[in-house]
Amino acid sequence: MKVETSIHPSSVVEEGARLGKGVRIGPFCHISADSIIGDRVELVSHVSVMGATTIGAGTKVYPMATLGAPPQNTKHKGGRTTLVVGENCTIREGVTMHVGTDSSRGETSVGDNGNFLAYAHIAHDCVVGKNATFANGATLGGHCEIGDNVYIGGLTAVHQFVRIGDNAFIGGCSAVVGDIIPYAIAAGNRAKLRGLNIIGLKRSGLPRSEIYLLR
Repeated sequence: MKVETSIHPSSVVEEGARLGKGVRIGPFCHISADSIIGDRVELVSHVSVMGATTIGAGTKVYPMATLGAPPQNTKHKGGRTTLVVGENCTIREGVTMHVGTDSSRGETSVGDNGNFLAYAHIAHDCVVGKNATFANGATLGGHCEIGDNVYIGGLTAVHQFVRIGDNAFIGGCSAVVGDIIPYAIAAGNRAKLRGLNIIGLKRSGLPRSEIYLLR
């Protein structure tokens, strides 16, 4: 069944914005002229899509989220930079994701199937892999690199330029100031390695024999 694009009359879609098929834009949203909104994206209400932002197909964005705002970086001179959000992401209330800076890579990117809970923050020039989960209030500083299948616990802060490997698990209320290896569990202020993410290893399909060797 064909689903028509619908835009609530209280919302503003600037001329030039590109909307896919079956997009649903609820009340009091604002979509910038330089935005690309993929097929079947839903903006529930009170969502701001700013700057040069691309939102992948099937993503759902909840109230008060702001995507594509300028970076909080004094080196940025106002050049055109981008935010790219993957497909089938869930972006909950109050989440913020900023575009990149013109003094760095110029793009912030978020992979497919991410789950970003209320008030999570993705700063400028970050790269977030597929299947990420950011619990409430999880925060990235600029230029971070987050692998696939990473879980970051609630109220955790990750320092700028930190890299977190695939399938890592970061406990809640942690302060991460150094790189975290793949498949690790880390927690604390400052975060320390606490062991292997055995559940993550199993979910990744790694054979039991190889998990045993890692342990």
